Amino acid sequence: MDYTPDLTPLFAPKRIAVVGASSTPGKIGNIIMQNLIDAGYEGEIIPVNRKGDEILGLPVTHDVKDIQGPLDLGVIVIPPKFVVPTLEDLAALPVKAVIIITAGFKEVGKDGYYLEEQVKEICTKAGIALLGPNCLGMINTASKVNASFAVGQPQPGKIAFFSQSGALCVSILDWALGQNIGFSSFVSLGNKALLDESHMLEHLVDDPATKVILGYIEGVENGVRFMRAARKVTPKKPVVLIKSGTTSAGAQAASSHTGAIAGSDQAYTAAFRQSGIIRAHDVKTLFNLAESFSSQPLPKGPNLAIVTNSGGPGILAADACGNSDLMMARLSAASVDKLKEFLPPYASLYNPIDIIGDADAERYAKTLEIVLADERVHSVMVLLSPTATVQVEETARAVIAQAKNSAKPIFACFMGDVAVREGRRLLQEASVPCFSFPEPAIESINTMYQYFETINKPAAAEICFLRHMGKAKKIIDQAKAAGQTEIVEFQAQGVLQAYDLPQPKTILARTSDEAVKAAKDMGYPVVLKIASPQISHKSDVGGVKVNLRDEDAVRAAYLDITSRAARMRTEAFISGCLVQEMAPKGSREVIVGFKRDPQFGPLILFGLGGIYVEVLKDVSFRLAPLSISDAQEMVREIKSFPLLRGVRGDKPVNFQAIEDVLLVMSQFALDFPEVYEAEFNPVLVSETQALVADVRVILAEH
Repeated sequence: MDYTPDLTPLFAPKRIAVVGASSTPGKIGNIIMQNLIDAGYEGEIIPVNRKGDEILGLPVTHDVKDIQGPLDLGVIVIPPKFVVPTLEDLAALPVKAVIIITAGFKEVGKDGYYLEEQVKEICTKAGIALLGPNCLGMINTASKVNASFAVGQPQPGKIAFFSQSGALCVSILDWALGQNIGFSSFVSLGNKALLDESHMLEHLVDDPATKVILGYIEGVENGVRFMRAARKVTPKKPVVLIKSGTTSAGAQAASSHTGAIAGSDQAYTAAFRQSGIIRAHDVKTLFNLAESFSSQPLPKGPNLAIVTNSGGPGILAADACGNSDLMMARLSAASVDKLKEFLPPYASLYNPIDIIGDADAERYAKTLEIVLADERVHSVMVLLSPTATVQVEETARAVIAQAKNSAKPIFACFMGDVAVREGRRLLQEASVPCFSFPEPAIESINTMYQYFETINKPAAAEICFLRHMGKAKKIIDQAKAAGQTEIVEFQAQGVLQAYDLPQPKTILARTSDEAVKAAKDMGYPVVLKIASPQISHKSDVGGVKVNLRDEDAVRAAYLDITSRAARMRTEAFISGCLVQEMAPKGSREVIVGFKRDPQFGPLILFGLGGIYVEVLKDVSFRLAPLSISDAQEMVREIKSFPLLRGVRGDKPVNFQAIEDVLLVMSQFALDFPEVYEAEFNPVLVSETQALVADVRVILAEH
């Protein structure tokens, strides 16, 4: 059952009870009370404690049962053994939302796990919005609620932040106070017994106080719901997340190339990309992006203009631009003529626009006005080096004045520290992002441009292929009945046929005479491959011979392959050899595979094929279902794409044929949840077609 409670009572409660409120300074129950009062909360606060008459000037209620009428929010700060009965009493009032600050639940082991399950059951039945347990609490500046035990009151702002880690919440909140960064909401998710990242996204998309959503996640429990929520939010508001734990633990041994390469981090990267989430790899970048998105309009194109009083920093910025999706804007002739009217003759009138080290604030202002008016310019960065004659504060005010009237994003880079500190402060207060060095500024502008491109892309077209599911299911069911965990090539040929995938002519030969006959029938040259249910990596046993051009070569290859396999794999049943036609001349090998991620489902892989894919790892990933544009992007984003496009006179491969194979693999992965991994390797691609030359299907363990 989907748990979708109304979160308004959590974020904007009118009546709050703090169960475990304390009059002792330093205790969590006291800190929460003090934070609610200091935040200027205008609703009713009910401290609940078995002792005392008042806490911080408010009358004490000795038992939850004594509270008259319903509550919007209950904050629980009592030992874990009292939480369940207290929660039952709160539910009886009733209460609409609960924050359980208390630790000692599933994070401590079996007993805590069962206790948390009881808490979940009560809240689910009563329709209570549950945050926590084992969390720091929640802050919402718009409703003047600070139901947390964090130190300090955050300033109001346009940034919402949620985190699975309470310790990170404390650190970031303290850092943000020092940097004068404000928040609309600040949420510690804790154990995520019920409310999680998906619920936060679903609520914050409609929050008028929030312009940018930030988050720190360690993992998501329901990847499909998470992506659904993100896809709803990202067209309206940027979502910037840090994901920790970027290495795969390898919970299940991988037996295919795809399985060896596809880890949990690739699944998260694909999920973020396909749902429009922006991924930050460190906290500094997270807040650089938050500040940029919350204060500046999106660039409507890639063209960046740089205005600088120093050549070196301008070149650094241009280099950073060259390593991004941005382009150095080429000013119009009219703009250049206007700049000539007042800039010194030795100034650089082209981009970067170097207005020379003696530039005053007026020169900056005039240059900025002309550059911003140029239709070819989509964003502007103002660079300032603290020369002896530069007017730092006056230049900052000039930038601010231009930014107020501009529909284009303006970024500042005031290099240095002491000499430019006051200018930076002025810019920050006016919501103009200011950086110490050009590179992070370029990164922020580039990310904003990428986001603009993402939200303005046409809706992805999904496709469903006709297939004979019954035929494929029969092959899979037979393998399961036989106790097999893997269906190798000679058994899996029917799967390819069921999905109408083209393949080279292939015949199973059980004797050398049959191999010779098959080769004659299909025409030389041919390939021979070992056929055994127990041998999946054929090259490991010398189980493949290519370019066999006559009867003697085929007979010798058959005997060599089968005898070698029997010696090296004594436990294997040798069915014979597959005889297969050679790839068309000029074909290139690619790999298409998938591995089922526990959170997000089938993770599709594409790359150059053959035996080197695990070594080179030049691959791309997307989650199923693939759209046509997903398949097209996968093919084109690998580093070795030029080899497929054709080099030194080679003709380009048939890209649509590759995309069709990717889309079929996506469909197959969705059709059969009992399949854990599958791989087509190699797929032989020529200018006319894509032939699946080898296939393996790995079943999930039951």
